Amino acid sequence: MKEPDAPALALIDTCAQASLALLERNLTPHGILAASRTEAAEARRYTRIFGRDAAICVLAMCGSGVPALEQGAVASLDALAAHQAANGQIPKYVDPEGRDADFWYLGCIDATLWWLIAVDHVRRHGQVDPLRWAGEVERAIGWLLAQEHQHFRLLQQNEASDWADIMPRSGYVLYSNALWYKVKQRYALDHAEATKHHFNHLFNPFQRDLPEYHRARLLQHYARRGRRDPGLYLSFVNLAVVGDEGDVFGNVLALQAGLAEPAMAQRIVQTLTEAHASVPYPVRVVLHPLSRQHPLWRAYMGRHQQNIVHQYHNGGLWPFVGGFWVMALAQLGQRELAWSELERLAQANALDDWRFTEWFHGRTLAPMGMAGQSWNAATFLLALRALRQPQAQ
Repeated sequence: MKEPDAPALALIDTCAQASLALLERNLTPHGILAASRTEAAEARRYTRIFGRDAAICVLAMCGSGVPALEQGAVASLDALAAHQAANGQIPKYVDPEGRDADFWYLGCIDATLWWLIAVDHVRRHGQVDPLRWAGEVERAIGWLLAQEHQHFRLLQQNEASDWADIMPRSGYVLYSNALWYKVKQRYALDHAEATKHHFNHLFNPFQRDLPEYHRARLLQHYARRGRRDPGLYLSFVNLAVVGDEGDVFGNVLALQAGLAEPAMAQRIVQTLTEAHASVPYPVRVVLHPLSRQHPLWRAYMGRHQQNIVHQYHNGGLWPFVGGFWVMALAQLGQRELAWSELERLAQANALDDWRFTEWFHGRTLAPMGMAGQSWNAATFLLALRALRQPQAQ
């Protein structure tokens, strides 16, 4: 398939240059900030080096060919490693001056996962010693293994303890375990196939074959009781409840990690496409937002009126997740659709004079959150790289 027409390519190339410029502006000697420095960003602590945000940015910065960004990738990982907890956990964020490290209310499991993925990427594509961060990596993996179920080989976590930190997902969470499988692949960890097997039986409990482990069979039964097959992986599964709200990010990461067999991968793409999850811009992160009347609603979701229906993690439109959507499409060979979505992603980042808005209201499309969001720029560059240089991923 040929690349898009000239106007679309011009917009995409302009967005790539704006993305590189934004990452350079948001760079400090100690690493990449989550967002550009503004009064609002300072008040909300977005001017910190976040474990997940910075690690995702590192994936784009390392391999960019821009010396400052290449150095910033290493500095970001160093800053997070310097504040690693004694038990191995990577913090949610660190102050760029090294004065503060935060670990969130109920922990922050994905900061450690993303940090490990970024370390492996820099070791493979950067100019660092392959054994750099060896001790920190060993401790980080040890911390995660301590939270792995010894039969399911899936991570267990509290609710509101990953990127969707105002959502009630808990127990076995789709998003975190897609990342866990990626970590296992990158570091050749034991029981990766068991992780994949139970991932597919717990998060997709609607298939006919039953797992051998009797507790897995029961969980599968509980998970599908009274529900129709949504065409997606469930967002979480625990003994009491499951999440069928349609977690777009978790499903996209499952595609990227190679967890979905071809038929399931096709169903996920079809479900997200038919739900118009990427219209007009990629991509809404929940297909069926939780209302205040929903059994899973939590009081903390209404704090500051932030996570109500079609907002924030509860159905808001997040351009950085749109970048992962494009990467997944490219990986599946759906290049024509991937290029089309990349063009719309460039349009989203360009709004309000290249504001790189953190997220938009899922229905009104009102710009919300912080301006100058670093991972918007990073995942756009990663998506473009996936289409033009797939071997560099």
